[in-house]
Amino acid sequence: MSAMPPCPECGSEYVYQDGTMLVCPECGHEWSQDGDAEETAVIRDAVGNLLQDGDTVTVVKDLKVKGSSLVVKVGTKVKNIRLVDGDHDIDCKVDGMGPMKLKSSVVKKA
Repeated sequence: MSAMPPCPECGSEYVYQDGTMLVCPECGHEWSQDGDAEETAVIRDAVGNLLQDGDTVTVVKDLKVKGSSLVVKVGTKVKNIRLVDGDHDIDCKVDGMGPMKLKSSVVKKA
């Protein structure tokens, strides 16, 4: 019988296998048997470049701001973005407009 690795959350040695997953009965944490393969969302810009928190991006098409007559113009630089979950996956502050959320498909990495 092969020894199971300890739980990465609580360090418990009482780990058991359930199908392809490993389960800790003490804290309830479940993880893949493949090891440290963390599933993280990969967010790419309109051109295919990988985006990360803190990047500077440029808007690639005019964007109407919902609820106002303002427009974010093509070429507007947005600094220090923050990636979030959801349909609009970039949280940022646009100069002259204020805080807003953008889709990664309308920006490219600067």
